[in-house]
Amino acid sequence: MTHLWIRAEGRPNEERTGITPEGVAALKDKGFRVTVEDCPRRILRPQPYADAGAEIAPRGSWIEAPEDAIIFGLKELPEADTPLVHRHIMFGHAYKGQSAGARLLDRFAAGGGALYDLEYLVDENGRRVAAFGYWAGYAGAAVSLLAWAAQADGKTCPPVSTWRDADSLRDDLRAALDIAPCRSAIVVGALGRVGTGARDLCNEMGVSVTAWDMAETAHGGPFPEILDHGVFLNCILAMPGVPVFVPRDAVQGERRLRVIGDIACDPDSPFNPIPLYDAATSWDQPVSRVSDAPPLDIMAIDNLPSLMPRESSLDFAEQLLPHLMTLDKIDSGVWGRAHQTFLQHKPEQRA
Repeated sequence: MTHLWIRAEGRPNEERTGITPEGVAALKDKGFRVTVEDCPRRILRPQPYADAGAEIAPRGSWIEAPEDAIIFGLKELPEADTPLVHRHIMFGHAYKGQSAGARLLDRFAAGGGALYDLEYLVDENGRRVAAFGYWAGYAGAAVSLLAWAAQADGKTCPPVSTWRDADSLRDDLRAALDIAPCRSAIVVGALGRVGTGARDLCNEMGVSVTAWDMAETAHGGPFPEILDHGVFLNCILAMPGVPVFVPRDAVQGERRLRVIGDIACDPDSPFNPIPLYDAATSWDQPVSRVSDAPPLDIMAIDNLPSLMPRESSLDFAEQLLPHLMTLDKIDSGVWGRAHQTFLQHKPEQRA
């Protein structure tokens, strides 16, 4: 019997989930065993999961789960050096040279477990089958516009926290932009999920959008047009071949650019297309000021969909459920491809 164990998220401010009670019921109907850890912060409460047939386990008890259980979470595991013996489904952030990635892969090598990275869960055409990208773009554009409004008032962006729903986010943002309207934004990667979310938010706020995608960036730069917009929203993942959009010396010249929203946010990657900063920002400090004359703020929060936990969870869970239903055939399909990606990156298993 396939046993899926839903772990509680350990990261501060993380309220999202990758499966709904309705998803649990569907898995149970197929004969799966499902365990859900208790997590008071989760946007969906434990009782509906129990009503759907899940076993409720204490928070963090996945460490002692049966070795054949498949552990499913979204964000990173608690930092430790303990070997990982289970198969884990999560966003591992381990394959692009990230600083913590080697340590995570070492833990899998030590324990004999495996990583099924949600970022690399792809169909036969290499397209991701489930992503939070739309809501990352939507929330990232919102925080970037809040930073614009704060800067226009001589301040930096105040701390942010979860919005109850999209309506409450829009109400807060309209109130800020009524005082300091933003006229123009450029979105790079505008045709993808992330870019679509960013464009939708800007359009709803009355911000004129210049939409760029592969055709507009294929020449590799430089891109002086970016400097002619008040806000630049980067929705392109860091990877080999991605050009630099705003070089270091650009901030010294004349520019209208005041806020960069690096929604893709991969600052410690060697392929970072915005080499003006090297660390993510946070909910407490949403922006980093990289220039004062005139001011330029970078928003680089790396868990943006968490600001909208209800919409992002329901959307992601709906995308992922058809694939969770195939976990009884984990060696094939999207799971088999994800495992092959893991094998290409993991170090040799320790004796």
